[in-house]
Amino acid sequence: MRVSSVLNRDVKQYGKKFMFDCNEETCWNSDQGECQWVSLEFPNSVRVSELKVQFQGGFSAKTCRLEGCLKDKDFTVLSHFYPEDNNSLQSFPIQEAPVVDKVKIMFENSADFFGRIIVYSLDVLGGKAS
Repeated sequence: MRVSSVLNRDVKQYGKKFMFDCNEETCWNSDQGECQWVSLEFPNSVRVSELKVQFQGGFSAKTCRLEGCLKDKDFTVLSHFYPEDNNSLQSFPIQEAPVVDKVKIMFENSADFFGRIIVYSLDVLGGKAS
């Protein structure tokens, strides 16, 4: 997994691992910038069926783009989704997603003036490709 940035490079307090630790008090906090992102690579090919994300209100993305690709190929757009600017866990079904080995979630149009994104929880749901 990779992320675009971490606030003040403080990975101990705001690192990417905190999106997946099931702890409501920890989060990934990006640094400022125009377009933040999270990239995930899977051990096997998968078909993504749903994304679940929980932002901190005021630090969400108004527009998100899910991209995917097979190994050693270029990313292509799989879906766009439009989160609300709040603290709730939000769910976004992905219709007819192709088989991918990697996904990248692009957080565009941050609600924060400086472009920071804060994510408390991120789940990518789906199954192994057959």
